[in-house]
Amino acid sequence: MLSGLITIAGGILAASALIIARKPNAAKLIDKMTPYQGWIGVVMFGWGVWELIGCVRFLGLLKAAPMAWVFWLATGVADILVGFLLGFGLLTKYTLGNSPLAQAKGQAIRGKLAGYQGAFGIFAIIMGILYIVLV
Repeated sequence: MLSGLITIAGGILAASALIIARKPNAAKLIDKMTPYQGWIGVVMFGWGVWELIGCVRFLGLLKAAPMAWVFWLATGVADILVGFLLGFGLLTKYTLGNSPLAQAKGQAIRGKLAGYQGAFGIFAIIMGILYIVLV
């Protein structure tokens, strides 16, 4: 359940511009979560990496329960993408801080993904809700 809640929180932060455009009164709630955006992103990124490692480790589940495995993979992808976008500042500060080349590559990747941040956020919200309901 914690994984689903973290995924939903990150999705809300990533899709905040889309949510506020439709429901302006949601801005107060989103503003309360914004100071924690980087840490939520780092947790989501780490959780997503762990989920993808699990998908590879339990590849045999694809044969036994393909829908569950695909759901697990989709949740991991949502967590990694949104986590990377939200936690980019902290990730670069603590992991890429010594290498200007790595920072430049990270900025390039983030720049390409930033245009899809709202869509990734909606995807993460949906995956988080499904995670809570189905698991």
